Amino acid sequence: MGSQNMSDKIPVGVIGAGSFGTAIANLLAENGPVMIYARKPEVIDDINIEREHKGQKMHENVTATADIEQLCERCTLIFPSVPSASFRSMMVDFSPYLLPDHILIHTTKGFDLGDIDEEQLLDIDFKLKANQIFTMSEVIRQESNVVRIGCLSGPNLARELANHQPAATVIASRFDEVTREGQFAIRSKRFQAYASNDILGVELGGILKNTMAIAAGGIRGLGYGQNALSFLISRGLGEIIRLGNALGAEKEAFLGLAGVGDLIATCTSELSRNFTVGRRIASGEELAYIIETSDEVAEGIKTVSICKKLAESLDIRLPIVETIYSVLFTELSAEDGLGRLMGYRRGTDVDFM
Repeated sequence: MGSQNMSDKIPVGVIGAGSFGTAIANLLAENGPVMIYARKPEVIDDINIEREHKGQKMHENVTATADIEQLCERCTLIFPSVPSASFRSMMVDFSPYLLPDHILIHTTKGFDLGDIDEEQLLDIDFKLKANQIFTMSEVIRQESNVVRIGCLSGPNLARELANHQPAATVIASRFDEVTREGQFAIRSKRFQAYASNDILGVELGGILKNTMAIAAGGIRGLGYGQNALSFLISRGLGEIIRLGNALGAEKEAFLGLAGVGDLIATCTSELSRNFTVGRRIASGEELAYIIETSDEVAEGIKTVSICKKLAESLDIRLPIVETIYSVLFTELSAEDGLGRLMGYRRGTDVDFM
């Protein structure tokens, strides 16, 4: 495509210049111009001048900006890609410039806690109800007048995307127009995008698998092999489906790319932040130190607490989640946690269909 035609195209927006946001911007740039929002001047200089950020060379079609109004004016299709803890405040900042004709497809795999303090999740007496937490699509609806909302989720490790390895994802929305526009913007010879109308199921698949990734890292950290890991992934999928179904998602969403596909990727890769947390815990490091020395957020740490509390309020047994919680937040060692799971005698093989 000629440079004149490229310059005439409407840019696609990306909010957030972390590892994944940067990788998404580069993917989108293969099909047209991209504007990526970043707050820090040094990040903008890395992208616009040095042409490298987060260890990724920036595509020539990517331009960074700190101007929220300009991005919203120029971009109709926008991909928010920020951690869940920052997502609501980001939406508050962008909301004055967002119009009903914008399309937002978020990439965030985490829950928003609303008015709940994260420390409350560790209070044994605190009761968490499902209507007290929110997915990012719900936050977008609450904080803006945007109607056409979607999410992107799948087995998409940022480092592999940055290295131009082949991958696939799911774009989910209640609106076919959103999935169609998202697919058109991001699909390439190295990146396939499939559609789904179950946005809740796709969001929950991406969120809940983070808990199992921590457990998988723990298994690897203890030195165990594929038998133990396969056991965890299979049983973990059952727990994800039970909880997701209780929260209102269809079971089928967890059997595709955004469910079992993402679960396999994050439970078997050293590139997964949540996997790394589990491996470091199993090697004897303290959780506080792991958080302090990590470059980016591992969403699974908070998600474990949320899932445990939800299971209690919904009266669902999630032995793996309960065990991960005890390893992370009590004195239970990773090895004793595995022993507890091996001693668990209830349940049949496929008990979630």
